[in-house]
Amino acid sequence: MEIFELISYKDLLDILGASLFVYSVLYFLRITKGIQILKGLILLALIWALASLLDLKTVSTIFEKLWTVGLFSLVVIFQPEIRKALSKLGQATKLTSSKPLEERIVERIVRACAFMSERQIGALIVIERNQNLEPLLEGCVTIDAVVSVELLITIFDPLTPLHDGAVVIRGDRIAYASCVLPLSKSSEIPRKYGTRHRAGLGISEESDAIAVIVSEETGEISVAVGGKFHRNLDQELLKSLLLKELGINL
Repeated sequence: MEIFELISYKDLLDILGASLFVYSVLYFLRITKGIQILKGLILLALIWALASLLDLKTVSTIFEKLWTVGLFSLVVIFQPEIRKALSKLGQATKLTSSKPLEERIVERIVRACAFMSERQIGALIVIERNQNLEPLLEGCVTIDAVVSVELLITIFDPLTPLHDGAVVIRGDRIAYASCVLPLSKSSEIPRKYGTRHRAGLGISEESDAIAVIVSEETGEISVAVGGKFHRNLDQELLKSLLLKELGINL
């Protein structure tokens, strides 16, 4: 019990802060495939430590000179990712103030997806929840229209200019269309799935959004939420899952 008496709340905050920092660094390295570079750096550090232990002065001197250059090189290599991460730092947790979805909006989404599934029209519909998605979106076209079955089908019609990309639904409105989403780098995605599924899974990994995907090749309906896929959904299963995830009680 004495050890707990020696730990103050400042120590706990210090440990928590350090843990969050280490987690953030590791997560950043994972999503940028920098984990391989990290492994290489660890190997070089071990060689450097061994050289110092054996008093190999020439090798140690080389490592000391290269270490600074190496750190600078990492900043240059990851400059786009670092800039993007810093630009989103104060925005990623911004909360939306839109109205929560109602069952009638879910019903419209489900009916549109069922129609497109039967005709193998590819679609990617992202439903925004608490987290504002704007920092994660690129190339969007503002729509700001009430969600309707007809409008969703029209947007994803292959002959229309907005079909290539994601639709973002905020509350009872279609906020954006033709959005480019962050792609998942998960190696567990089946090979039969293409960019549309990777984008749907990617947005669900980086936010609390729900992504509904209709396959252009098979007409299969999938939902990505929390970084996981729910596959082969029919109309009833899709509606049930969306109502559950959105917390809509019947």
